[in-house]
Order: sequence, then C-alpha cells, then structure tokens
Amino acid sequence: MSKLTAHVGSARDMGRRFSAAFERAVAGENFEERHITFLSLEEMMAALTPKRLELLRYLHRTGADSVKALARELDRDYKRVHEDVAILEGAGLIVREDGRLSAPWEALTAEVSL
Repeated sequence: MSKLTAHVGSARDMGRRFSAAFERAVAGENFEERHITFLSLEEMMAALTPKRLELLRYLHRTGADSVKALARELDRDYKRVHEDVAILEGAGLIVREDGRLSAPWEALTAEVSL
C-alpha cells in the first residue's frame, strides 16, 4: 500500500466512499487505496500529534519488532509509546503483522472538507 488518505467527515461520507469502492470492485477495476475517517478535525489533530507523526515516520522507514523495541529506538517512555501505538493502530495508521509494527504508506494525505 502506498497512500493513505485521512478524511474528516461523517459516517455518511464513509458510506459513500465504501459504496464507490464496492462498485469499482464489482466492475472489475483494479485499484488499491486506503481511507480512514475522523469525525472531526479535533479528533484528527489529537491522533496526529508531532510525537505520533515521528513514530509513524520511524515505523515507515524501519518498522519495529515490538512496542518495547520501538520505545527504546525512539528513546521514549514505554507507556507513552504503548498509548501512541494503540491510538494509531486503532485509527488504522499502523499495521501489525506477526507482532511486527509498520506504517507501510509512502504518503499520508489529510483531506478536510469545509
């Protein structure tokens, strides 16, 4: 996966994107895209703090075998890194496969409708 788009929008907006993707898949279109939606700009900004963006960049470049290893590499408190990983993973920004953490996106694009 190369690009992740983070949207600020409603559940209805999520539904529209899902329906459009489903129709494209049914039509046999080959596409690979990933979207996540935050219900408010405040929620997005709370999830994407400077420390969490630093963590995402590190995981994109290197990955980590565990939260403990990640905390050690970033020279940060384990508890804080654990909290950050839980929030980012819950939002769909971090992938965990066989215990290994990564952020496989080449780009994270934020889209905020006015």
